[in-house]
Formats: sequence, C-alpha cells, structure tokens
Amino acid sequence: MISSKKIVTMGQQFGFDLIGLIPAKPSADSKYLEEWLKRGYAGGMNWIRRVKKKRLNPLEIFPEAKSIVLIGINYYLQDLPDEIKNDPARGIIARYAWVEDYHKLVLKKLREFTQELSGILKQKVNYKAYVDTGPTLERELARQAGLGFIGNNTNLINHQLGSYLFLGEIFLDVDLRSYIPKIIGSCGTCQKCMNACPTGALVDKKILDARKCISYLTIELKGEIPKELRPLIKNRIFGCDICQEVCPWNSKAKPTSFFKAVGENGHFRLREKEIAPPLLELAGLSEAEFKERFKENSVLRAKYSGLMRNVAVALGNWGSKQALIGIEHLLNNSNPLVKSHAFWAKKQILL
Repeated sequence: MISSKKIVTMGQQFGFDLIGLIPAKPSADSKYLEEWLKRGYAGGMNWIRRVKKKRLNPLEIFPEAKSIVLIGINYYLQDLPDEIKNDPARGIIARYAWVEDYHKLVLKKLREFTQELSGILKQKVNYKAYVDTGPTLERELARQAGLGFIGNNTNLINHQLGSYLFLGEIFLDVDLRSYIPKIIGSCGTCQKCMNACPTGALVDKKILDARKCISYLTIELKGEIPKELRPLIKNRIFGCDICQEVCPWNSKAKPTSFFKAVGENGHFRLREKEIAPPLLELAGLSEAEFKERFKENSVLRAKYSGLMRNVAVALGNWGSKQALIGIEHLLNNSNPLVKSHAFWAKKQILL
C-alpha cells in the first residue's frame, strides 16, 4: 500500500496547502444538521434538505468509497485599503470572488491528482471529486481529516493559514492509509466574529442562521431581501468576509502561493476590477455586459437580477444623491425584483 506521506507530498506538489486522508464512513453529526434544519436556519436552501442523507453518509454519494482525500488551498490575496473598504460608492465583493472561478480550477487539480495517484497505484481508481458543490459536510470532513477546527463563525480555521481556504474532497474506491494532522488551536473565549456580524446571523457559537447572513442574502436568496436587513448590508454586493476579517487567526494570513502551482498563465489570478467596483459602473451594466464581465467568475452565481438587486440596496445605503444616477438605471430594469429594490433605494435617498 502506498504510504500516506507519499500522497501528502504529491498533493503539495499540486499546490494543496493542506491535505488529510480518512476512511469513508457515515458522519456522527447527524443530530446537529437535523436541529439546524429544524430551526429553519437553512432558509431557502431546500437542496440541503433534499440530499440530507448524502451529506451524512459518503456511501450514499459513492457506494464504492473506501477513502476520502480532503484538501485545503489558501486563497488570501490582500486586504482592502481603508479608503476603498470604507467608500460607500463602491460595492464590496467577497475575497474568494476576486479571482477566476475556483470551482473549476481546483476540481481540475483534484482530477489530475487522482490520475497521478492511479498511475502510482498501477490500477484504475474510481472516484468522485467535489469543490464546494457536492452534497457533503465539507467542513466537517475537513475537520475530521485534521485540516483545522470549526470556528465560532462556522468556518474551518487552520492555525497557520487561518480561514481563507478553498476546500475540496475526493471519494476513492481504494484503501489508503489515514493521515490526520494534529489539530491546533480553538476559538477559546473569543467572540469577535459574533459581535461583528452586522445582521446577527451568528446566533450562537458555531451556529449560523443563514436567513440573516449577508452571504446568503446576496447570493443564495433569489427573492426580496427583507427590508429590515437592507441597511445592515451596507455596500456588500456579493458575499461577506466580516466574520473572517475580525478573526485573530487571520491576522497573520499570508498571500497564497497557488499562483506558482498553476503557473503564470493559470486562472487563479487577481481580477483587479472586481475588487470593490464602483456602484454606478455596475448599475449601468446590461445583462449581456454582466455575463461578459463576470464570465469564469463566482459572481455569476448571483445571476444578473440578483447582483442588480444587491447593487440597488448598496446605492440606497450610500445615502448620496449621486446614487440616484445608478438608481434611475435600475428603475428602468425590466426585472420586478430589481425595480422594487431600486424603488426602495430611491426612497432612502430622498426621504
């Protein structure tokens, strides 16, 4: 049997900052997921309920699974300068969307890794690989594999890299020796993330009410953003990093080295114009221009109507009459969702 050390070394050569190997077996956390769903904290994410059995048992996903490889990749690039971060005329986009869509690139790396593993084992390896899109308890599996601990903000935190991590997993039909690094650190008595969350989405330690989470509201929610939450979102138009930005474990985050792993012409590169773009610029985009600008980018997940809805809210929160230029653009949008939020924004400016 191939040594776990050799697999880990191979993973590092593929640019994986963290790697762990565990056997495929049912999760022991079913009661936590059941309670979370029961409280309605999943909001409109009904797919979590539909594939609950798969999330709790890897064998429901891939019956032949014997081992799971978990990987983590640091995606930290830089912090926003205060003059940009605090500029209400700009839209704040979550850090992970500052680069080309990570799903495709990391999944490609996982497949290449598995092909090389198959060559070393000298046998065909059947597998399923996911990057943030599969019906799995990804962070819990990563915790079991020793990649880090679950923080009070519900993110996986590694004591050396912090929480700006892309996670991926490969379910394999071969037995591999387990490799589980020792987990170091915890949140202790720290509750900075809970105190900093503008909407109070972190209702308790390690418990997130997605219905209040800015990431959910600006990406997963497809309908109206509750009016009482709109002012709290401020100018965050796609995702939110606040609970990570205040985390002490991220205070010493180092820029990713994954650029080197994929080469100078790789897709994992900084998209400078997607770092806090001007709201007026975004409000003037047509749907075709939106698709062209954000092609191969995670922002597409919000869809055109979703992003324009979010931009409308941000314009309303700007509070300046300059915002009316963008709001008028959105009032002429044919989508009722966008128009209703633009109407709200106009009232915020004029009242």
